[in-house]
Amino acid sequence: MAKNLLIVESPAKAKTINKYLGKDFQVLASYGHVRDLKPKEGAVDPDHGFAMAYEVIDRNEKHVDAIAKAAKLADDIYLATDLDREGEAISWHISEILKERGLTKGKQLHRVVFSEITPKAIKAAVASPRQLSLDMVDAQQARRALDYLVGFNLSPVLWRKVQRGLSAGRVQSPALRMIVEREEEIEAFKAREYWTIEAALRHPEGDFSARLTKLYGKKFEQFGLTNEDDAMAARAALKEAAHGRLTVSDVTSKERKRRPAPPFTTSTLQQEAARKLGFSTSRTMKIAQGLYEGVSLGSEGNVGLITYMRTDSVALSEDALGELRELIKRDFGAKALPDHAQVYKSKSKNAQEAHEAVRPTSALRTPREVSAFLNDEQRKLYELIWKRTVACQMIHATLNTVSVEFALPHAKGGEASFRSTGTTVVDPGFLAVYEEGRDQKSAEDEDEGRRLPRLEVGEQIALHDIAAEQHFTEPPPRYSEASLVKTLEEHGIGRPSTYASIIQVLLNREYVFLDSRRFKPTDVGRAVSKFLTAHFTRYVDYDFTAKLEDELDAVSRGEEAWVPLMERFWQPFKQQVDEKTESVDRSEATGARELGSDPKTGKPVSVRLGRYGPYAQIGDKDQDEKLQFASLRPGQSMHTITLPEALELFKLPRTLGTADNGDEVSVGVGRFGPFVKQGSTYASLKVEDDPYTIELPRALQIVQEKLEMIANRIIKDFGNGVQVLNGRYGPYITDGEKNARIPKDQEPKDLTEAQCLELLAAAPVKPKKGRGAFKKAASKKTAEKKPAAKKAAAKTATKKTAVKKAATKKTASKKTAAKKTAAKSTAKKAASKKTAAKVEG
Repeated sequence: MAKNLLIVESPAKAKTINKYLGKDFQVLASYGHVRDLKPKEGAVDPDHGFAMAYEVIDRNEKHVDAIAKAAKLADDIYLATDLDREGEAISWHISEILKERGLTKGKQLHRVVFSEITPKAIKAAVASPRQLSLDMVDAQQARRALDYLVGFNLSPVLWRKVQRGLSAGRVQSPALRMIVEREEEIEAFKAREYWTIEAALRHPEGDFSARLTKLYGKKFEQFGLTNEDDAMAARAALKEAAHGRLTVSDVTSKERKRRPAPPFTTSTLQQEAARKLGFSTSRTMKIAQGLYEGVSLGSEGNVGLITYMRTDSVALSEDALGELRELIKRDFGAKALPDHAQVYKSKSKNAQEAHEAVRPTSALRTPREVSAFLNDEQRKLYELIWKRTVACQMIHATLNTVSVEFALPHAKGGEASFRSTGTTVVDPGFLAVYEEGRDQKSAEDEDEGRRLPRLEVGEQIALHDIAAEQHFTEPPPRYSEASLVKTLEEHGIGRPSTYASIIQVLLNREYVFLDSRRFKPTDVGRAVSKFLTAHFTRYVDYDFTAKLEDELDAVSRGEEAWVPLMERFWQPFKQQVDEKTESVDRSEATGARELGSDPKTGKPVSVRLGRYGPYAQIGDKDQDEKLQFASLRPGQSMHTITLPEALELFKLPRTLGTADNGDEVSVGVGRFGPFVKQGSTYASLKVEDDPYTIELPRALQIVQEKLEMIANRIIKDFGNGVQVLNGRYGPYITDGEKNARIPKDQEPKDLTEAQCLELLAAAPVKPKKGRGAFKKAASKKTAEKKPAAKKAAAKTATKKTAVKKAATKKTASKKTAAKKTAAKSTAKKAASKKTAAKVEG
């Protein structure tokens, strides 16, 4: 048996490290976090020093047991989880579990950290262990407690005031505010007209163009010409003054240097992967995790290809710098190498410079050499990291910018002039390997690569034409993943490990969606953001959120205690939650808008946010006995819909005609979207069908397809709730509560009722979906603690009950159904309480 136990987070990392340490070490994985707060109210107790009640995460219980079993036999235990706060906390949780089980007596617990998974780094880390950093653990616990308290206390307020099932998070709420405020800027934007004037010039060495820079004796600004008449008058005056040619009045040449971008941090890696590869932040992190933990390189076995991917440092180790310089000299020549290694400093005041930037573990492993062992996404990301790292140690690029002025001194109304600019690369330097992407191109970017002919002062150039072009100012662009991460980082909101999860939570909660790879808020997202901004202003304030991040960083460095930080946050926050729960009106919270009056009835028309999304309403609930409702169409927003558009919605339901059997056929919009109804049969419209324009033949076709699907779905029905059905993954048996697989050698249509009952009795109970799953997990744990004999007896009893239940006739089934409805109602209430407890980080 191995003397030493080394614990990491993932099995992939364990596999890579295992071969480096030899037979004296056993390497096991914790499979991520091993403990978390109990998912119920009171798991963080503000009245007792913010004491936190943890429990082992159900899915990782078997992994924890395996670690405990190995720890019992080991002499020394090495905690080798990731080097950030999350990793430190996982190591602490493992050590606490082992202490609680009495498995650490007489054993040494070592904390080892490494930023790359290479033999040298692993052996060096094991040779120089340290103690657990309780300061880092405290910072992570404070973050978790803050997120928990915000989620548990703010989410129920959103339930009551906006919509059930919503949640608010300490960090993603300011991020949502950014997206919503940008959307409001776009909606409030008023386009302005402006015109540009450009001269098309002919030259033997190549045609080129020049932009108007001076008109009527003044500098030509963006809004110098704002309508067609003025633009055409200016164009005519310029053409008349030019007489078919422009004279060069000045030529300037300026050489400049462009320096390479620093190596990747988590944030810049996510931004570039989004810009250049189209990867989402979560996808980037998942691929990077695989490259860090190890990829099989044939006979070499598993090798970690990049350093740790959660970092805000731009530093590179001496070894890495030496290797990079060696590679640059070998592949690009000595002229591509600066005299000294390039040193970069992080802009983040909280950057941990002891960590490294994201880089290849060995620059000598070129993308070409490893591409055969990587999938397409891994290859692209590795190449991006490799190129950026190599480029950051190469010589600057030298660019030459030539600017040529063409004066028109005798233009009508005063002097005018044109300018043409071109930039050429004198020495590409690092650009031979890599160029950083940009979200928006500047005028300088437009000029780059444009070569001008050799021109001299006094030279006359043939004028082909002068063109005036109309433009309109554009609203600010919506955030892309790259620009959102960049803005979050600039504001100091979140940290390297949280950017991907912030974005994922907003998408999962359906507070935002991606439209052409840009974030657009949903009506629910806007309601949540506006409610929080109006009533919990401080807690979605960018500066407040950033300051709290700074304080957590101070805790991690041992400069501040975490409990006083929690107290300063908690007292005013709780007071505000209590106050707003009572004082805020729901219609105000959801952003309800009155659009005008219905021309037919004179009643008010409004748009509101309901349980199933935004809807239009005719009537006033305080004055009218009967109200009319209509769901908004896909793509419509309650914040931008107009009165005519809202009135159009009330044209549904529409009667289309009758079917051959005399059934009325109509179309409408319900909870699950647009549908056709024929008699008692409902069928959802396809994506391409519009409920406002669909006609009878197409509606009948949709209903017929639904009826055929129903007919084909039921293979056998025994009349007592037991059915053999065709499902998504093939035929199966169900009684409504349990599903049973059909043996491969059994023909579904030949099954008897007795065979079905037997298979159902042996089948597992269907797990509860969503938030009710916690209760089941708790029950499972309790059951596991019972003696084996009791468990066996309980299992037999369950089996008998299942058979008896399925065999019962229709009268008993009705009673069961009634009980089942009551049980569902109880479960729903329990699930509601649990959902209120949902915490988003």
